[in-house]
Amino acid sequence: MSTPTANLGAGHATVQMLLDRLHQRIGAAGLAAAAVIPGLSARVDQHAAEVRDLLGVRGRRPTLAALASYADGLLDGATDRGWQAPQHDLASWVGADGVTVRLMALCALARSAMA
Repeated sequence: MSTPTANLGAGHATVQMLLDRLHQRIGAAGLAAAAVIPGLSARVDQHAAEVRDLLGVRGRRPTLAALASYADGLLDGATDRGWQAPQHDLASWVGADGVTVRLMALCALARSAMA
């Protein structure tokens, strides 16, 4: 995600673009895989709870802007350390690393917030 976090105040369209890009890159395939890989769904749920705690919204839905900002920062740091998104085959999701699972959780939270 190349849009700087500071630009998230630019409006809903920027936030939506960031979250849509994340969903295309990680969320769609990752959450589908979590539905069939034992334990992966639980890991996603655990990360979602941690994100809600980190964002200070325990028991509530985080805003889309907060999720996009968090995702942008996480992706920037992970990419700087050499992280790459998994391939979109089921085997790639079995041993998903913590960054990948956290991004999947962000996608799940965004989907929930838009419902």
